[in-house]
Amino acid sequence: MTFAENLKMLRKQAGMSQEQLAEKLGVSRQAVTKWETGVGIPDIENIMAISTLFDISIDDLLSNESGSKKLPETEYLYESVTEYDVDESKRYDMKLGGAKQLVLVGYEGEKIQVRLSSNTFSTLQNDFKVKIDDIRKRIDVDVKRKNGTTEAMAKSEIDIFVQIPVQYVDKIECEAHAERVEIRSIECENIELGVKTTNLILENVVGSVEVDCNLDMEIMCDSLNGEIAINQVSATSKIHIPEKVVFQAVAKGIGTSISYEKAGQRAERFDAPEADNVIELNGIKSELIICVE
Repeated sequence: MTFAENLKMLRKQAGMSQEQLAEKLGVSRQAVTKWETGVGIPDIENIMAISTLFDISIDDLLSNESGSKKLPETEYLYESVTEYDVDESKRYDMKLGGAKQLVLVGYEGEKIQVRLSSNTFSTLQNDFKVKIDDIRKRIDVDVKRKNGTTEAMAKSEIDIFVQIPVQYVDKIECEAHAERVEIRSIECENIELGVKTTNLILENVVGSVEVDCNLDMEIMCDSLNGEIAINQVSATSKIHIPEKVVFQAVAKGIGTSISYEKAGQRAERFDAPEADNVIELNGIKSELIICVE
């Protein structure tokens, strides 16, 4: 993450407003806004004060190792790239179909980019069409198969990488069938995932995430900044969260239950009922196991 992303994440995890952080540091709210948007960076004294306040090393605070700025360059044999310029906040409605892997990442740019990649599908550009439509306040993205290409072929041979400009994200709706789904470096009010996957990774995601999936899932979260609602029928899933995360767990629906694990062992309930962060299970005859390592 960039310094700006680190600072915003640390502030939100601490439950502080920009005004409260500014007061603790003895600076103006405008200064904090500039730091969090990347327009400016604090001087060394304020960097040291931030490091002390959030109990984080200066090296980690200034770390810029995340893939949040853009998707990494790939070494696939075959690729098809479709881009579209975005100049205002949009709702993204994406129907991506089948893939072996889906990676959706926010970055500091001006375009939405959809990249289909494969090492085996030599007719990739002819057999898949990516359509991006700009309809008022909404961007529609559809990946369509052609020439008799089946979903089974896509799920075994195609990876899909989508990057969207973080400054122009309002809400995200995404449908996909993939063995592995990664959502990285995105902050928005609501993300709705209609997926068929067994592996879901949420990395540096801020906001409300709703997951509709009736398969048994392993969900990996490097942080929890908002709400994760998991909607399932007759499924058992695990969600892995950092040990220091403060959250409340809620089970709704019919025959749903939540249990807990620490270091691979069954544990007593360890959520905090009044916490702002929420993990919610909805559905019928489903179980969610909340795990900390």
